[in-house]
Amino acid sequence: MDSQLVSNRVALLGAVGIFALGLTTSGYALGDGLRRYKLAEPRTVTVRGVSERNVTADLATWSIGFAHSGTELADVEQSVDAQARAVRAFFIGAGFKPADITDVDVSLRREQPTGRDGEPVGPEKLTVSRSIQLRTEDVMRTRDAYARQAELLRAGVELSSSSASYSFTRLNDLKPEMIAEANRNARRSAQQFASDSGVAVGKMKTASQGYFSVGARDGEECDDCGSSGGSSPFQKVRVVTTIDYDLG
Repeated sequence: MDSQLVSNRVALLGAVGIFALGLTTSGYALGDGLRRYKLAEPRTVTVRGVSERNVTADLATWSIGFAHSGTELADVEQSVDAQARAVRAFFIGAGFKPADITDVDVSLRREQPTGRDGEPVGPEKLTVSRSIQLRTEDVMRTRDAYARQAELLRAGVELSSSSASYSFTRLNDLKPEMIAEANRNARRSAQQFASDSGVAVGKMKTASQGYFSVGARDGEECDDCGSSGGSSPFQKVRVVTTIDYDLG
């Protein structure tokens, strides 16, 4: 009886030992597997590279709108024609070529005043509107002339609109150099991040180039701006690239 009890205890202890060894081995295998998975897990960093250039616009477009109202079409047209001559004289006097000046719009609007009962009251009101545009590469001359447009009012021009726009047209000449610079700046940022983390920068995984934006040089910075320039001839070209790098 005692020998059988001893034998059973020995068998039980052996089974417990085998089970414990199995748990230890399984735990080690699981831990080693997680460690290997962690080491094999890909690590990346996403960085952005920026490139900017200050430029001066090389094309100016200035549109001037004016109008006159009256009850006799001949008188209204005569007044508008006189204003058109004054606008052209202003441009020529500012040093622009006649070929730079173009009539771009003319319209006639009729308005019939009515009484409370809807019946016509008085003669019909006629309004003739015209627009003349200056388009030139002489950007600085345009900027100076635009600052003196009050002279048009003194010449009898009934201004209804006046707006100058400046554009930079040589963007394609800057693109290759700026893209290369943005990519270098992106890698420099990745290398700094990797150095701080104690790892190395690996291969480029993915890359995307943002579109080029042209905005006022002294305006607010914006990654997604798409302005083509605007009211200032002094502009800034900007591009941003986004790149994913492997980390070793």
